[in-house]
Amino acid sequence: MAGKVYPNAKAALEGVTFDGMTLMSGGFGLSGNAENLITALKENGVKGLTVISNNCGADNVGLWVLLNNGQIRKMISSYVGENKLFESLYLSGALELELNPQGTLAERIRAGGAGIPAFYTKTGVGTVVAEGKPTEQFDGETYVRESWLRADLAIVKAWRGDHEGNLIYRKTARNFNPNMATAAKVTIAEVEELVPNGALDPDQIHTPGIFVNRILQGQNYSHRIEFRTTRPRAAKENA
Repeated sequence: MAGKVYPNAKAALEGVTFDGMTLMSGGFGLSGNAENLITALKENGVKGLTVISNNCGADNVGLWVLLNNGQIRKMISSYVGENKLFESLYLSGALELELNPQGTLAERIRAGGAGIPAFYTKTGVGTVVAEGKPTEQFDGETYVRESWLRADLAIVKAWRGDHEGNLIYRKTARNFNPNMATAAKVTIAEVEELVPNGALDPDQIHTPGIFVNRILQGQNYSHRIEFRTTRPRAAKENA
């Protein structure tokens, strides 16, 4: 394939997946999920995955489809949420789980991309999060040592991208995606709009193309949210 642009998610995954691999998958809830690539991973059938992601989708959507298909061996995440399948598989012992405070998870991924093997944080000190991890005193306070996270493959989703892989994310979809794009051996991005080189304002680019190995134009985005809650508007008082 000449250049970084691939015709679809299936083609973009060719030659970079293998059983037992570690996968980073961007997204927060259902926002910023690489929907096309997740579907292609299901069809690909790769199994024994260790998946690093904030959560594992929701009923019938997102990473849930890989979990339901028996392709995920271990989750490294910060939120189980309303995912009953995630909960039941973990409680039954069928799924390994490494639960992280959300900020710690983000920083472990950022550290992986920055080449920082470990760092110290107060978050989790004195809880199960710190069990088995080294601690140290700084200015009279106890800190726990956390290690970087890196992956064989990162799949990210952006709003716009060019043929060199420069990416711009939109609003909440700019969550774990930028950090994950830097922390894997191979990064594949799917975008809502693939534009010619030079069309993006350099000052607006969130992920430089040097971090992206392959890119594709995604299709049929649903823009789902997990829950929609509303409340009646208060009646306006007469002036």
